[in-house]
Amino acid sequence: MNRVSTLVGTAAATAALALIACGETTPDPEAPEAPADPAAGPGADHDDFPLREEAKSGVEDEALADLLVAHWDWTMQTNPTFATTQGDHRFDDELAVRDRDAVAAQRLRRSEFLDTARAIDRDGLAQNDAITLDLFIESLEGDVGREVCEMHLWSVSPRMNPATRLDTLPDSHPLDEPEDGDNLLSRYAMIPEVVDAHIDNLREGLEQGLVANAHSLELTAELLTGMLDTPANEWQLAAPAHEELEDWPEARAEAFSEEVLALVEQEVRPALSRYRDVLAEELVPAGRGPDQEGLAALPDGKACYDALIHDYTGLPDATAEGLHDTGLQEIEQITAEMRELGQELFGLQGLEQVTERLREDDDLYFDTEEAIVETAEEATERARKAAPDAFGILPEAEVVVRPIPEHEAPYTTIAYYRRPHADGSKPGEYFVNTYEPETRPRYTAEVLAFHEGIPGHHLQIAIAQERAELPAFRRFGGSTAFVEGWALYTERLADEMGLYSGDLDRMGMLNYDAWRASRLVVDTGLHAKGWTREEAESYMLEHTALTPENIRNEVDRYITMPGQALSYKAGQLAIFRLRERAREALGGEFSLAEFHDEVLRHGALTVPVLEDRIEAWLEGEAAGS
Repeated sequence: MNRVSTLVGTAAATAALALIACGETTPDPEAPEAPADPAAGPGADHDDFPLREEAKSGVEDEALADLLVAHWDWTMQTNPTFATTQGDHRFDDELAVRDRDAVAAQRLRRSEFLDTARAIDRDGLAQNDAITLDLFIESLEGDVGREVCEMHLWSVSPRMNPATRLDTLPDSHPLDEPEDGDNLLSRYAMIPEVVDAHIDNLREGLEQGLVANAHSLELTAELLTGMLDTPANEWQLAAPAHEELEDWPEARAEAFSEEVLALVEQEVRPALSRYRDVLAEELVPAGRGPDQEGLAALPDGKACYDALIHDYTGLPDATAEGLHDTGLQEIEQITAEMRELGQELFGLQGLEQVTERLREDDDLYFDTEEAIVETAEEATERARKAAPDAFGILPEAEVVVRPIPEHEAPYTTIAYYRRPHADGSKPGEYFVNTYEPETRPRYTAEVLAFHEGIPGHHLQIAIAQERAELPAFRRFGGSTAFVEGWALYTERLADEMGLYSGDLDRMGMLNYDAWRASRLVVDTGLHAKGWTREEAESYMLEHTALTPENIRNEVDRYITMPGQALSYKAGQLAIFRLRERAREALGGEFSLAEFHDEVLRHGALTVPVLEDRIEAWLEGEAAGS
């Protein structure tokens, strides 16, 4: 989550599960240090923390097992809202406050965990324990390495800010009984402290010459203004006040509703107003301009980008130059496929003519929000029925399609995914953007559904969560290159499975592959080659069929989440390479379903560890034949 939804080291991208999940249910990157005994937190008297023992599942070495349990407890304490979604209710009345002391404490504790892990004798471990230790150390090292970026002091965007993060509280917090309501009210009461700590961090960053780009700051301030101009009782945070709490005493339910609305109006609104004013009046004027939006404009920007490349791709030898060149090669190959298919579909010559038709033909776009959701649901159901043909292991958790909330939709990307709750209380959720449906292409709707749901993010993430024989950090964390690479891999896999309705939808698949290849070029261009926003947008406009609006949003994302976009192609190319290796080694005995099961059964591995696992599997298959 930096790995998507990574728990190890707790530096999740929130982005991430996209970003996968845009960070809605991922750990806070630098939250407060846990107390010496996290089990003494709220709810400890009824032992309701189901994953605590599972933190060491499958681990034989006692020292490693103890370390993983201690780290899991600390992770739950420092990421209380994430703990809630995992069915651990010890900290249901808390939020993570990222003030200066908390950040320092977390960094110290992370370093202590890393030192302890490195002291374990790897040579004396069983094979699975050695894999677990390697992944644990790699993840912590990645998080320590990215500390040079100091992103908590400057990173702000419409997708990554306190208002957007906190808006998910009503979706992730249970209200089964009045005690749950009391805990939620305690969390709401902490929101001003969370927001003010973020404001203090941004002001400290400004003093050190660390500030976000002006455009993202302006958009975030605009999002907040739209929220503040709306009556508080219509906010997402006010939703619990309107719920039918049928199992509660009537008087308690009425009192809870009144308290929610009072806190939102009297405490949360002023805090977010302060935040908006600081962004608009102090940070926007100092924000990085169009010619300085890459990391190179920040102190230690090159070191930061190098650390992010390593962390997001998991490739020890990856460089900005090498990834840029790979992107150029991939673009050449994919656009050749687009030209060929464009000739068959439209009778048009040349990429420019094909992309122009895809952008400008109104018949290729949706006309209603309902049609977007309906298409996503139909594609998801089709994939669900076909999945047993390509996979032996399938998840129990279901996935549902939901529209992105209205207040967020104008400022975010086309879609994202949220993982199911571990306790089964909530399914996986594929959120699709229905804002301005006339700007949403029909021909990309199916590939988007396959990427976010089945056989993409949902299938991989839910399978990992349900692998009870793995330690919890491997079930709920993992490499971004694996998570995003898998989802991108499945876009072409869906074609092999016969899931696309026709060649126009296959063109959507190719366009999305070109989009991810262009990310290698544009992300490295912005942060390592001094590209301007205009250059980045022009490149994507020339080499993909994305609409200008989507391209603007995407470039915003690459600027505010440097390095994350590199993970998609890094992972996809590795999985395809390993599949071809397996096919060559096994010949007629190769089974696509068995290959997929072997890739997915271990959780979201780094590329080097995945390569080792596939080689070990092939050796076992050869020995058994």
